[in-house]
Amino acid sequence: MGSKNKLKRFKENETFANVFQPTRDELVKENYQLKGKWKKEVFKNNNPLVLELGCGKGEYTVGLAKRYPEKNFIGIDIKGARFWRGAKTAIEENIPNAAFIRTQIELIEHVFEENEVDEIWITFPDPQIKYQRTKHRMTNLQFLERYKKVIKPGGLMHLKTDSEFMHGYTLGLLHGLNYEVLYANHNVYKLEGSPEEVTEIQTFYENQYLEKDKAITYIRFKIN
Repeated sequence: MGSKNKLKRFKENETFANVFQPTRDELVKENYQLKGKWKKEVFKNNNPLVLELGCGKGEYTVGLAKRYPEKNFIGIDIKGARFWRGAKTAIEENIPNAAFIRTQIELIEHVFEENEVDEIWITFPDPQIKYQRTKHRMTNLQFLERYKKVIKPGGLMHLKTDSEFMHGYTLGLLHGLNYEVLYANHNVYKLEGSPEEVTEIQTFYENQYLEKDKAITYIRFKIN
């Protein structure tokens, strides 16, 4: 994407009512004004709040919002030029239960109040295979602790990835922590009985993986 196109998208994001772009200082040094108030202030209801972390172009956030109008969905990514597409689609198609936040996942507990989130999706994260990158792996122990701070007790977590490494690493960690694994599948498109929201909503990159006949894996679990 050219820099002019990126700049155009950044500017357009600023005009979208469903996009929120707090500064790091707003989150870390101050008590962010929407923390604990996302349902009431943004969605104007008390419906369950679901996050998609590392939402990319926002296809999953928008797809889930259309599928479940009785829930609120927020896609989070540091790359605003990417989720511009999802935010714009939500406005064009009048999907009021989809919103986007531009921030780092590491700051999640500064964005949401304790127990404010009902469910979390992690879709196609970078597996960060190299040892020196493990601290950035989105299902490592540190990240799980962050999610635990904002999700309700018994709240559902979902990991959908094309990385067998990420799938195996996460599954091993969850078993070691005695977390409740509700569902685990090494190839959701080849085995019968896969959850519909896992196979019927696809991201841009997921379509590319499927064209190459790459297996898509999925884990559903609870953080104890």
